[in-house]
Amino acid sequence: MSAATLESFLAELDRLRADSEAAVAAARDAAAVEAARVEFAGAKSGRLKAIQKALGGLAAADKPAGGRHFNEAKAAVTELLAAAQARLAVAAAAGPPIDVTLPGSAVPLGHLHPITQTIRRVQEIMGRLGFESVDGPEVEDQWHNFEALAIPAEHPARDPLDNFYLAVARGADPLLLRSQTSTVQIRVMEARRPPLRIVSLGRVYRPDTADATHYPMFHQVEGLLVEPGTTMAHLKSVLRLFASSFLGGDVHVRFRPSFFPFTEPSVEVDMEWGGRWVEMGGAGMVDPAVLAAVGYDPAEVSGFAFGLGVERIAARRYGVADIRDFYRNDVRFLRQF
Repeated sequence: MSAATLESFLAELDRLRADSEAAVAAARDAAAVEAARVEFAGAKSGRLKAIQKALGGLAAADKPAGGRHFNEAKAAVTELLAAAQARLAVAAAAGPPIDVTLPGSAVPLGHLHPITQTIRRVQEIMGRLGFESVDGPEVEDQWHNFEALAIPAEHPARDPLDNFYLAVARGADPLLLRSQTSTVQIRVMEARRPPLRIVSLGRVYRPDTADATHYPMFHQVEGLLVEPGTTMAHLKSVLRLFASSFLGGDVHVRFRPSFFPFTEPSVEVDMEWGGRWVEMGGAGMVDPAVLAAVGYDPAEVSGFAFGLGVERIAARRYGVADIRDFYRNDVRFLRQF
């Protein structure tokens, strides 16, 4: 075969490679890629097969060069088709293409529950007043829930109808779900020496009938300060600073005489805000018997304690009339906060 015949053979290979590249570039789906494969690499009627037959008609001296160029062209076309098939497989696994010009879909974002928001706000305010936030177990023994708080065995507060007692092994001391976060104060005083400034926040449990102002599970914030020279004036100042910081404005605090086994004297705490007085909780000076129970000397230190309902604080701040709304899981209600 003459040199011109070899040149025409090589030119045909160049056309084959150019045509295959154009066909694959234009293919948008698997059917188009398969059609290109049949056209260029088909086992019976493909263009590569036809050129391979023409290779036999070259002169003996031209066959080595022709064979080398044919193999290069065949490898290039095969690799091109394989890459196109792999690209379509990846696209199929990834799903339909994304149109970046379309408007995005808003991702719904949640936020903290209003009770959690209230707890964190209380912790932040009391932290600025020098009170450390502490926590304790919700399942308590009777020593921490009653006896260390000067609540004797015959006291009505220990009645099974007023507490959630838990079943325990025969002969073991009964446990219960804590009825107040004062239990945390006892645990901290047992482990530390005064001076002491702590605030405990968490769930407490009492078998109350659920209504607009009561719930069998609710949250309390309890503050405790123990150091020499503590008075009721310090207690009232701390409560007023807390109320003003939390509710905003000049909130007045009113004490009404009351009785709690673990404080003496004891008071009910009312707060006036927006022209209305609201009962928020109880407070008083820590009973000397409680100080003695944890190893403190009542002659050297004194202290005050207060307990406020987190739900009542949150309801006052957000204008909620029924605390049961906090636990109905109604997103229409919760998204307001």
